[in-house]
Amino acid sequence: MQALYQMTLTQRTAKQVLAEHQGEPQAFLLENAEIGLDSRSMIDKALFEEIVVAVEREAKVLDDMISGAASSHVSAERMEILLRTILRAGLYELQRGGDVSVGVVINDYVDIAHAYFDAKEPGLVNAILDRVAKTLRQT
Repeated sequence: MQALYQMTLTQRTAKQVLAEHQGEPQAFLLENAEIGLDSRSMIDKALFEEIVVAVEREAKVLDDMISGAASSHVSAERMEILLRTILRAGLYELQRGGDVSVGVVINDYVDIAHAYFDAKEPGLVNAILDRVAKTLRQT
């Protein structure tokens, strides 16, 4: 989330943000008691880079998915940046498929939302990811 959020705030590219993390394994440590993970856990570096690059490349498509799954008065453009960032990454992971189940992907991103938000945002993350997952499974 940190890299994606940084890209949005600073208008820097995925390539620039990823270059900052080269040679810094500590940059890949999850900072996370907040999300209930052992702080020694390491991020899958290849997946991390894939998500950062794909979210940058597919931001418009992912935002359209967010807007389509959200209620009519909520659009990706009007969402708080961090919330939109969490949803973009979660939607990309759902869309890419892979060996991680839909339930695990949704739970992971809801946990991330809980780390940053106290109010209704984690429920919104759950609802949007669930709606999109159902659509993706039908096609």
